[in-house]
Amino acid sequence: MAVNLPLPVAASLKPVNGIELGFAEAGVRKANRKDLLVMKLAPSATVSGVFTTNRFCAAPVQVCKAHLEDLHLSDSASIRALVVNTGNANAGTGEAGLIAANATCTALAELLGCDGSQVLPFSTGVILEPLPVDRIKAGLPAAVANLKADNWYAAAEAIMTTDTQPKAASATVVIDGHTITMTGISKGAGMIRPNMATMLGFLACDAKVSQRVLDHLVKEAADHSFNCITIDGDTSTNDSFIVIATGTSGLEVTSVESPEYEALSKAVTALAQNLSQQIIRDGEGATKFITVTVEEGASSEECRKVAYAIAHSPLVKTAFFASDPNLGRILCAVGYAGISDLDVTKINLYLDDVWVAKQGGRHPDYREEDGQRVMKQSEITVKVKLGRGGVAATVWTCDLSHDYVSINADYRS
Repeated sequence: MAVNLPLPVAASLKPVNGIELGFAEAGVRKANRKDLLVMKLAPSATVSGVFTTNRFCAAPVQVCKAHLEDLHLSDSASIRALVVNTGNANAGTGEAGLIAANATCTALAELLGCDGSQVLPFSTGVILEPLPVDRIKAGLPAAVANLKADNWYAAAEAIMTTDTQPKAASATVVIDGHTITMTGISKGAGMIRPNMATMLGFLACDAKVSQRVLDHLVKEAADHSFNCITIDGDTSTNDSFIVIATGTSGLEVTSVESPEYEALSKAVTALAQNLSQQIIRDGEGATKFITVTVEEGASSEECRKVAYAIAHSPLVKTAFFASDPNLGRILCAVGYAGISDLDVTKINLYLDDVWVAKQGGRHPDYREEDGQRVMKQSEITVKVKLGRGGVAATVWTCDLSHDYVSINADYRS
């Protein structure tokens, strides 16, 4: 059961002019489930992405990066489609995996009348198993046949693995007199610590954005959303976040210094944060949604180090699951986060409205029943003040329950 996460409403997911979505049941791993998604893009669309930093990156990630690099070298070509399969990650599959990913691109390109290099492939699921490319190729005609602009809810279902529910959201923003529509989907519930989980995110808007500007925008949005979440600290082989600007509205953004860019970036980042936080709320076995904010740091890097040390700690996460205010575990994590010159006598720790530690020690007015009151909540904020500067960073995570172990122990069965 996801933490305070209502199901998306299909009717509230706004079509984005210039993109159509179609799905199929290809039987990639299990029968009778949506497991294949096609996104067809208008010729005017620009596409950019950020990907896993795991050195064991999956074949589709390698192919995506190659196709996007080819795009940067061309003056006329554009990405015309994306194809996503679940059930099999096509990772740890060597040369055969690359051949399979490229074969998937070629098969879809033949159906859409474009070149295979204009298709981006994505896979998610079990690692170290050959991709059943024949099943995917056989399912593509059905996915293409039901391409629709309003298929976002079904698309969100089609990319799920251990997710308990689809993840999707829409937003509109008025920029320079133009109403910009944006809709996105994401998936992931375990192996989540994107570092650009198994994480996939796709976000489309109808603005016209130059390639150079979109490359900047996708990194900026990722750094404030998908790169600020962790469930278990594992960076997947397949993490991908893609932003698509279909270019079908009247707004054109050609400079990162423009007020139009600032407004668009803010809107895209807010939607990306929504999608990334949905992943945390649906974390495997999660019962609590936890915001970790580190303030008064000397740099954003050290603030993130501390935030992630807290958010990754199994001892901290299991204490939250048990509603046990064993909050020394948080101070312990702050201490080993990797700040060599940290002055612990300046550390202040808060749990929501409760001041737990003052100047590195237990606050004289702190009572354990106050800490337990907060820890019993389904939504909790941990705030650490380092006393070193004026920089802050925030990470979102969840607790670690018995169910996380069970889900991952039984994943392949």
